[in-house]
Amino acid sequence: QNEEKWDFVLVSDIHEMGSEKEIKRKKFLDELSKKGFTIKKIEDTKLFYGVRAPPHIFRKYQCLLRNPDSRQQNSNAHQDVPVTTRIRIVHFILQNTVTPDFEKLRDLMKKKVFEAAFPLHEKEEVREFLKKKWARWSVILKPQPIEKIRCYFGEKVALYFAWLGWYTYLLVAAALAGVVTFVAGITVFSSSQVSKEICEANTTIMCPLCDQKCPFWVLSDTCTYAKITHMIDNEATVVFAMLMAIWATVFLELWKRERATVVTDWDLYGWDEEEEELAMELINNLQHEPRRYRHSYFRSTIVLLLVLLMIVVLIGIAHALVIYRVVAVALFSQSHLELLREHANTMAVMTGAVLHYVTIVIMTKVRSHTGCLAGLLQKPRTFSQQENNFTVKIFTFQFFTHFSSLIYIAFFLGRINGHPGHYVRIAGRWRLEECHPSGCITDLFIQMAIIMLLKQTISNIMEYLVPWITHKLRKKYKRPKRRSMMLGEEEEAEDPCKRQWLSNYELNEVNVFSLFNEFLEMVIQYSFTTIFVAAFPLAPLLALFNNVIEIHMDAIKMMRLHRRMVPRKANDIGIWLQVLEAIGILAVIGNGLVIAITSDFIPVQVYKYMYSPCTRENRTGMDCSTGYINNSLSVFRIQDFEPHTNAGERPGLAATGLCCRYRDYRNADDYTYTVQFWHIFAARLAFLILFEHVALCVKLIAAWYIPDVPQKVKNNFLWRKHSNLRKELRWVTPWKV
Repeated sequence: QNEEKWDFVLVSDIHEMGSEKEIKRKKFLDELSKKGFTIKKIEDTKLFYGVRAPPHIFRKYQCLLRNPDSRQQNSNAHQDVPVTTRIRIVHFILQNTVTPDFEKLRDLMKKKVFEAAFPLHEKEEVREFLKKKWARWSVILKPQPIEKIRCYFGEKVALYFAWLGWYTYLLVAAALAGVVTFVAGITVFSSSQVSKEICEANTTIMCPLCDQKCPFWVLSDTCTYAKITHMIDNEATVVFAMLMAIWATVFLELWKRERATVVTDWDLYGWDEEEEELAMELINNLQHEPRRYRHSYFRSTIVLLLVLLMIVVLIGIAHALVIYRVVAVALFSQSHLELLREHANTMAVMTGAVLHYVTIVIMTKVRSHTGCLAGLLQKPRTFSQQENNFTVKIFTFQFFTHFSSLIYIAFFLGRINGHPGHYVRIAGRWRLEECHPSGCITDLFIQMAIIMLLKQTISNIMEYLVPWITHKLRKKYKRPKRRSMMLGEEEEAEDPCKRQWLSNYELNEVNVFSLFNEFLEMVIQYSFTTIFVAAFPLAPLLALFNNVIEIHMDAIKMMRLHRRMVPRKANDIGIWLQVLEAIGILAVIGNGLVIAITSDFIPVQVYKYMYSPCTRENRTGMDCSTGYINNSLSVFRIQDFEPHTNAGERPGLAATGLCCRYRDYRNADDYTYTVQFWHIFAARLAFLILFEHVALCVKLIAAWYIPDVPQKVKNNFLWRKHSNLRKELRWVTPWKV
C-alpha cells in the first residue's frame, strides 16, 4: 500500500474535554469536514491533524482557470494537479474557513487553539534531488536547478533564486571592473603629486584637531593616510562610477529578458493573480462577494506620518553616531596611548562604523513590528498589495538605517564644521570633525568596508547558526517521549505518518514574509554595491563572494532547517523590480555627489586649469597639480583662537610666524571665502549636472537598446495566438448561399 499523502498538518496542545479551546478546535475541524476534507488524528504529547482536500476542489480550480498546470511535473497518480498547487489551494481554504463563532485559523492560532499549521517535506523524488544537487556546500559552483526548485517550492521562491543567480552572475563583470580600478589606484595613481607633496610637507604646521591639549601637527605625519586616499580618489574612480551606473541598468534590463524567458517556459507570462485569488475565494465559498478597491486618505496620512516619524528617529540615530565620533576624537586625542593619540580620527571612524553596524542589527529587529503596524493601518485588499505596502515601508526604514551615517560622512563631514576661531560645536563644547587635507573619501571607504565585512561575516554566520541551533534544540526538547509499557502490554505498531509529522514539526517555523527577508537582505546589499561604489570599488567583489555562499546557505535552510514554505505562484519578483530601478537612479545621484563633493577630483582639476604653474608658463615636463596642497590649505593666525582653546605642543611655530594651516579656501585676513572657493563650488555643481545627465541618458539608451522581452518569446506568443485562432475557425460553419 502506498504511503498516505497529506496536504497540511495542524498541531494543537491536548486541551481538557469540554474546555473552550477544545470546543473551538472541534468547530473548526467540523467546518473542514463539511467541505469534504479528510482529517486524520495522531495523538502524542501534542495532537496532530493531517488534512487532505477532496479531489473536486482541484477540479473546480482547473475548470475556473483553465490552467495549463499539466506542464509541471511532481504529480502523483491520485493527484491531477501539482503538489505545489494543492498546497497553495489547501492553505488558502484553511486560512479562510470561518467557524460559527466567526473565527478563522489565524484567530485560533492567536488564542493558542492551534499551535502550528504547515505543509510537509515529503520523501519525494524532487526533494531528494534538491538535497543532493542544490542544498549542499559541495555543489557551490554548479548551476541551480531552477525548474526543480519551482516544482518543490513554487514559482515565487524559484524566481527569487533565479534573480539571485542572475545578479551573482553579472556581478562578475562589476567585481572585475572594481578590482581593476583598485589595482590601478595602488599601482598607477599611488605616486600622485598630491600625496607626494603631503609626504614632503615636513614644515607645514596644521591647526590642532581638538580644543584641549591637542598638539599642532606636521602635515607629513599623515603621509600613509594620504597615499591610501589617492589610491581610492583618482581619475579611474570617475570612470568606474560611470560604468557602475550603466551596469545597474544593463543588469535590470537583462533580468527582465531572463524573467520573460523563464515565466514563458512556465506558461505564466500572462497569468493574472487577481483572477486566481477570486477563483480560490469562490472554491472556498460560492457565496463570496469580492472586496472592493478602497482608498482612505485618513489612513494614508497616518501611515505617511508614521513613516516620517521613523525617518526622523533614524536621522536622530545618525546624529547620535556623529556625536559619538566627535566625542571619541576628543578623547582619543588626549589618550595616554601614543598609537591611539596619533590615529584618533581613524580610530573614531572605525569604532563609529562598528557602532553603526550594531544599530543596524538592533533596528532590523525593531522594523518588522513597525512595518506590520503600518501595513495593518492601510488594510490592503489582497495579499500582494499588503506585501507591496510592507516592502516599500520596510525598505525605506532599512535604507535610512544603513545609509544615514554614510550620507553624513559623504556629504556633510568637514563641510559644516566651521573654521579655526569659529568652529561649529555640539552642545557648545565638542567641535565637529574635520576632513584630512587629502579629502574625506577614505572615511567613507573605511565605513563601507567595515559595515559590508561585518554584515557578510557575523550576520551570515548568525543567519545560518541560529536556525541550526534552534532546530537542534527543538529536536531535543519537542520530540515526545515514548510511553513506558505496562507489564504484559503489547507495543502498538507506530503509525507511519507519525515520525514524518514529528520530524517536520521539529523544524524551524516559516511565515509568509520569510522570503521577503531574503529579498530585503539582497536588495540592501545591491544598494551598497551601486550607490556609494565610487568610494569603495571592492564592494561588487565582496557582494560576489557573499552571494555564492548566500545561495546555498538559503537552500540548506529551506531544505533542511525550516518547514516547507507554502508555495506561491508568481510571474515576476513583484515590487522589488521598482525598488531596484529606484536604487539605479539613486546610484547615479549618489556616485555623482561622491565624485563632485566627497572626492578631491574637482578641486584638483580646477587648480590644474586655473591656478597651477601650468597656466602661467608652458612647462611640458611639469605635473600641473604641483603646489595643490599648499594652495588648498588656508592660513590661520594663532592669536585668533577662541579663549578656551588650550593647544598642546607647538613644534616649529616660530618658523611659521605663529600661524597654522587648515583645509579650506579662506582669506588670511578676515577668513571669508576666496574666489577660488566659488570657482570650485561652480565646477562641482557643473560636474554633478553633467555627470547625472550623461549617466541617465546612457541608462535610458541602454534600457531602449536592450528589449525587455526577447524576440523569441514574442514570436512564441504570436505563433500561439495564430494557432488558437485557426482552431477556433474550424468550428465556424461557412454561410450557405
